Amino acid sequence: MDLPVILLAEDSINDRDLALAALSESGLANEVVWLEDGQRVLDYLLKEGDFEGREDRRHAVLLLDLKMPKVDGLEVLEKIKLHPELRALPVVMLTSSNQERDVVKSYGLGVNAYVVKPVSFAEFVAALKDVGVFWAVLNQVPRQGTTT
Repeated sequence: MDLPVILLAEDSINDRDLALAALSESGLANEVVWLEDGQRVLDYLLKEGDFEGREDRRHAVLLLDLKMPKVDGLEVLEKIKLHPELRALPVVMLTSSNQERDVVKSYGLGVNAYVVKPVSFAEFVAALKDVGVFWAVLNQVPRQGTTT
């Protein structure tokens, strides 16, 4: 079965582990690819650097942390939404920032959703279950490279 991949861009090991546990608990069979900084996200999507020659995959969603090393989430989002072959990729900003300027800037750059990471583990798991099920199961995405 060709299930789309969930991309998780998160520099915090603790938040990564929580996100992976929450997605696993939701029962999703989708593979999750973890990328620890913004440059690796771009390299993965553009098949550059360590990811040169990687096979084409369909991606359900990119769960993108706002504050990441090397290239921050806003810059990653901007580059994705300006790239003709990547702009259709759904991007959900998954961040601890609830500052209005970050929300406004993210939507201005084309983010599909903005989710503030809940403080409690139970709320975090519930939020990621909902996000994962919607974007990986209910939402229909085109294959990478398909343009309108």
